[in-house]
Amino acid sequence: MHTLVLGAAVAVLGACGDNLADDELRQGGARTVDDRTREAFTHPLPGLEDGQLERHRLGRGPFGFQWMAPQLGPLFNHDACVACHAGNGRGLSQIGPSVFGSQSLIRVSLASGTPSVPGGPVPVPEYGTQLQDHAVLGLPEVRVTLTWIDRNTQYGDGEPVTLREPRIVVTRPDGSALPPFDMSYRQAPPVFGLGLLEAVADDTLRALADPDDADGDGISGRVNEVWDEVARATRIGRFGHKASVATLVEQTAGAFVNDMGLTNRMFPEGDGMTDVSGMQLDQTIFFTATLAVPAAAPRDGAAVRGRGLFDDFGCASCHTPTLVTGDSHPIPQLRGQTIHPYTDLLLHDVGDDLTDARRDFLAEGVEWRTPPLWGLGLTMVVEPEATFLHDGRARTVAEAILWHGGEAEAAREAFRLATRRDREALIAFLATL
Repeated sequence: MHTLVLGAAVAVLGACGDNLADDELRQGGARTVDDRTREAFTHPLPGLEDGQLERHRLGRGPFGFQWMAPQLGPLFNHDACVACHAGNGRGLSQIGPSVFGSQSLIRVSLASGTPSVPGGPVPVPEYGTQLQDHAVLGLPEVRVTLTWIDRNTQYGDGEPVTLREPRIVVTRPDGSALPPFDMSYRQAPPVFGLGLLEAVADDTLRALADPDDADGDGISGRVNEVWDEVARATRIGRFGHKASVATLVEQTAGAFVNDMGLTNRMFPEGDGMTDVSGMQLDQTIFFTATLAVPAAAPRDGAAVRGRGLFDDFGCASCHTPTLVTGDSHPIPQLRGQTIHPYTDLLLHDVGDDLTDARRDFLAEGVEWRTPPLWGLGLTMVVEPEATFLHDGRARTVAEAILWHGGEAEAAREAFRLATRRDREALIAFLATL
């Protein structure tokens, strides 16, 4: 449960004294880099050996490469990893035929039927579990139109706020209707710090989980149990908006084949041929696993107050400030690190307003993985047009908070009803991450 792990495992989350503040600035532990420029997410882990640095450098190649036919496609969403992760940050909420390539995508599945892997989503005939809205030649699978709908609300002091939510219309290329199936619109998350998150032990995540809310705090995070294609077994998921992928191996291989149509050893063509070589796949996996985390900015008086409010409002109940990585990751530099990602990597019910009404392994429509907050204050430094939440609906961090519901409703209301001074203090703290 949350309270046990926060008190016993890390023993640092209850207060915000000077020593705690100094410790939390090193968000990636000893694997933190001191850069808060637009290049902040691009550095290799400090402490890599020469051979590892060379592997990291080589992995930057396939990650940044603009793939073209005959490897690309024939159906795809975009033509390069970096096209959806500029500066290794998040993608834009942008999809459709107006430009070459989409930085967001749509996952699909049927509500019932036979899944493609044990416990997984049920593929849609002809479309699988992801729609490709671009094609090398001819027509793509679908045509997608994105529009935004305004929703008005206000803070407790009467200050008005206009939120927005996406409306996605998906048709066949000729404009005709598709058969009914479940859809989930998502933008690409950041890719730095993933190796450290992979190195957090499964037992740590199980200890953080409290699926039955046994401690009565209103927070009932739970792990997603997903299929690991390499191990051929069910494991705890930790990557993706629904924690539906267990390892960086599968996350990377799946992105190659689903987002760019690039077959690889995990997802080969029918005759066993691949577009991405085994070496390229391994180099890309190592590259993403060894991207460092930037240091947090020093906190002024407002940000120090905001850090306390982060706890007081209840944000830390899901956005766990501190985790410790385990001792079994194959990359030694990722082991035994005290990190500050502000996530528990668990699924939480965040309310009907954010539901995608689509099941993903154990994750229900209203459940999403707690996204890490480290680097949050650099999001718009790296990509000035970036937005927040799984579908990019929030144009500011404050808007993202106001969309929270479900288990996070109490925290949202504490923020919404707070004085302007307190609201600005919390945002000031989050801007230092």
